[in-house]
Amino acid sequence: MALTPSVAVTPIPSWRVSWRIYRRIFKLLRPHVGLTLATLACTTLATGLALIVPWLLGWVIDTGIQSGRFDYLIYAALGVLIISSLRGLFAYGQGYYSQALSVVVAYDLRNTVYDHLQRLSFDFHDDSETGQLMSRMTVDIESVRQFIPLGFVRVVSSLLTFGAVLVILAQLSIALTLVSLVALPIIAVLALQVARHLGPMWRAVQAETGNLSTVMQESLSGRRVVMSFAREAYETQKYQTKNRRLRDVQMDAMRTSAWNQPLMIFVLNAVIVVTLGIGGIQVIQHQLSLGTLVAVMQYVLLLGTPVRAFGFMMNWLLRAVASGQRLFEVLDTPPSIQDKPNAVVLEQVVGRVRFEDVGFTYKNGRAVLHDLNIDAAPGQIIAILGATGSGKSTLLSLLPRFYDTTAGRILIDGHDVRDIQLASLRHNIGLVLQDVFLFNATIRENIALGVADATEEQIIAAAKVARMHDFILSLPDGYDTWVGERGVTLSGGQKQRVAIARTLLLNPRILVLDDSTSSVDMETEYLIHAALDAVMQGRTSFVVASRLRTIKHADQILMLDHGRIVERGTHQQLLAAGGAYARLYDLQLREQEEWEATLESAGDIAMPVGISEEE
Repeated sequence: MALTPSVAVTPIPSWRVSWRIYRRIFKLLRPHVGLTLATLACTTLATGLALIVPWLLGWVIDTGIQSGRFDYLIYAALGVLIISSLRGLFAYGQGYYSQALSVVVAYDLRNTVYDHLQRLSFDFHDDSETGQLMSRMTVDIESVRQFIPLGFVRVVSSLLTFGAVLVILAQLSIALTLVSLVALPIIAVLALQVARHLGPMWRAVQAETGNLSTVMQESLSGRRVVMSFAREAYETQKYQTKNRRLRDVQMDAMRTSAWNQPLMIFVLNAVIVVTLGIGGIQVIQHQLSLGTLVAVMQYVLLLGTPVRAFGFMMNWLLRAVASGQRLFEVLDTPPSIQDKPNAVVLEQVVGRVRFEDVGFTYKNGRAVLHDLNIDAAPGQIIAILGATGSGKSTLLSLLPRFYDTTAGRILIDGHDVRDIQLASLRHNIGLVLQDVFLFNATIRENIALGVADATEEQIIAAAKVARMHDFILSLPDGYDTWVGERGVTLSGGQKQRVAIARTLLLNPRILVLDDSTSSVDMETEYLIHAALDAVMQGRTSFVVASRLRTIKHADQILMLDHGRIVERGTHQQLLAAGGAYARLYDLQLREQEEWEATLESAGDIAMPVGISEEE
């Protein structure tokens, strides 16, 4: 399911949909039964103790004051003090346990959503904005967390208060109870009006928060591009526009919420005035005791606490629906690439790869590959050439099942890749992609990314083969040097060589090099490929390259055009054919060959400085 950036105000979900979302949020409480019960127990006891004080005041007026019993006043005062202390203790427990419960639920939810995002396939992330995902992982999870203490627990307390007060009022005076009940339908109507308006508003707030995160993430990630084109003012203006939009929808939501609360308080105060008038007449006519009237008024005032907090609770109830819906959209999205129940584990891979009538079409309907047939014997090097958009990178993405073929099949040692366990498949395929990504960690950690238990000797050996060892030793912290976010402290060629070392350490049987030397100069490329020549021995290698050294030593060269193989053969065979490859050679590759021949004859690039023959 694509995460669209749209923030159009959509109708609030039906009560049935909202209830399903609440039920799913409540299921998050199951692993924490102890905390949940402690929260509910403290809430019940704090509410129950609050209900005793009005009864105690009515009793002391009717029994103590009217009879002149001073000792009753002392007892009542002590009772109020003890009850208030106990209520304060349980109110503390309610606050602490509810917040603790919300924290552990948010902890679980963050882990669950993040783990699910890691398992979702490329097609999901292709259609999703990083800022929107970050917003769901932060703002939406925080809204669900706050719903527990500020929504759920307060609703429980309010329902307990409402129910208990109505029962007690019925015992004290049926007439005054009926007067109090007049407020309930009015409050219900106001609540429905609030829900109808606030629900879509909070969903718009969450969506706009995601849009703002997207702008910020893009601007910070592309900081060098922004500075290169002197676009700082433009980016600032773009951010301010999105920030202003977020401010406006937040203000709309808060304005609606703030307007609702005074209306409810007015209704409550009107009920208090009517209750006082009717009750006062009954006291004058000796139909009701003064103590009972005081108790009734106290209980009606108790109803004011949840009423005053009703708008606040509605905010969190509706925000929980909006945020829960956004989170469950992610969690309900299944990975399009999954292991079959009886998936095969690849062991002792030989490395024979076959593409049989392979075709691929993206979800938007754009067909990229058509009827590809490739037979790569173990240890062969397959070079793939073609213009931009011809499908080279897509072809290589099918091999580790970043996407599944929409036609035909891909076999490794006779096994359809869709029948192979994903972890096993990808462990046996080493990738060096065109867009190198390094984590904000040390060089050592980036090289050892795929092999958690790699030894220092193995890491150094991989770095030497990738022609990075001497450079790393020249850094102040050596292999413990931090590369910065996305490897920003390294050049393009250095990042490429770290990625090559990372792949070599994995020791895969199949190599996929997607223009892996595109960011290095010719001499550095020569050195890298001199090392890779030995590494590729015995491994099946698929190489997308634009440099002649890689191409002319390939066992097969495939020329792609609009997703079809239009030529295949060796370097000499394709030159003799005089087709597309020969034209490409004349335009781009002949000068490379002449340049390499000149350098080799001069001995300029036979061995990099500082690296011995043994290395």
